[in-house]
Amino acid sequence: MKTLRTPDDRFAALPDFPWEPSYAEVADPDDPDGATLRMAYVDAGPADAPVVLLLHGEPTWSFLYRHVIQQVVDAGLRAVAPDLVGFGRSDKPTRTEDHSFARHVEWVRSLVLDHLDLREATLVGQDWGGLIGLRLVAEHPDRFARVVAANTGLPTGDFDMPEIWWQFRRAVESAEVMEVSRFVASGCVRGLSEEAMAAYDAPFPDETYKAGPRVMPTLVPTSTDDPATEANRAAWEQLSRWEKPFLTAFSDSDPITGAMGPILQRTVPGAAALEHPMLERAGHFLQEDAGAELGRVVVELVRAPGQP
Repeated sequence: MKTLRTPDDRFAALPDFPWEPSYAEVADPDDPDGATLRMAYVDAGPADAPVVLLLHGEPTWSFLYRHVIQQVVDAGLRAVAPDLVGFGRSDKPTRTEDHSFARHVEWVRSLVLDHLDLREATLVGQDWGGLIGLRLVAEHPDRFARVVAANTGLPTGDFDMPEIWWQFRRAVESAEVMEVSRFVASGCVRGLSEEAMAAYDAPFPDETYKAGPRVMPTLVPTSTDDPATEANRAAWEQLSRWEKPFLTAFSDSDPITGAMGPILQRTVPGAAALEHPMLERAGHFLQEDAGAELGRVVVELVRAPGQP
């Protein structure tokens, strides 16, 4: 597998993102020679504090969670925010065929369960961060204490995706030059500063670095013969028995995932006793539009009376 690594100077002077990256080598599950890739992550706050795992999605990186991280750390908790393979400071396979749903689940599992050995973690997953994170929760329930699902779901291909998602997928597939920051800005309601837009473009010096952002929409199961369908169905079965706290924190202006909130609330037993917030004036990237608010929601759940 050929990979690229974004030069460090591309990440100079990031706004509101003071945390230095940490790195880990994770194994490629499909490489018989035991090749590894370097994954980057932010690890902030006391090492012995309750840990919040923040997983981003397409086409962002851990920078997306900067306001959430600040709230979590200010509350005395530990925040771990990885960059998915192909994004942020993590290594970037140059071929789209080097990406698969299963590989991304395994890469994140290797980082957070093997390398970091996280236990009693609170998952916060948005977009692909939820698709990957909910699989991890379902497959390793003993490692997680609670879940915050934020503008996400777990498609199996049994139901069609919204037309606006198909429009996004076609736009990504057909763009001669993929302007990552503009895709992020289009998913925000309150606007995106020039400095923030530059931060979203930073991981991708040119088109050769963008195999990850280009391929991720095609990895979402849209038919029942998708290679991820059976594993995702099995995850739903496990989640239907999840009795630990499961909070949906969706936004009021995301036409892509909005319908998933009520489905998750009905399906997961751990959602029944909770009051599920709707973050106002926030789009698909609610961490940008309402990051501080989302951070406070997460802290309140972790610090709720009776929580471990």
